[in-house]
Amino acid sequence: MMHERALQKALLAHLRADPGVSALLADRLWGAAPDDPGHPHLVIGRSESRPLPGEGGGMEHALTLRAVSRFRGSEEAKAIVAAIRTSLFDAVLEADGVRTVDVGVRFADVWPSPAGHRIHAVLRVRAVTEDS
Repeated sequence: MMHERALQKALLAHLRADPGVSALLADRLWGAAPDDPGHPHLVIGRSESRPLPGEGGGMEHALTLRAVSRFRGSEEAKAIVAAIRTSLFDAVLEADGVRTVDVGVRFADVWPSPAGHRIHAVLRVRAVTEDS
């Protein structure tokens, strides 16, 4: 679990430090959202990982990021997706002796809630980590 914790820590720190992401989300990025998260916000949801074959202790990860907006229309949610995609392009994330050798958004989906009061976005992030 060392790689999983380190990746989440590095990902949150990286996104919080990115001016484009923070302009949209401020400090509303979490591994677990508080009771009243405010909007828009982003939460790291599902996290999958598996060891890579070969030497070196590499791990492959698939993280699901969930964003929620109350903006009427999908513009804000799509801007969040774009900001995160841009932020992670060619990024190297590092924390607690673990670093990424590859990271990026591999899938994104944006849709309105049935009542239309919220817009949801899901991003699937793939990362490969190794000991630094």
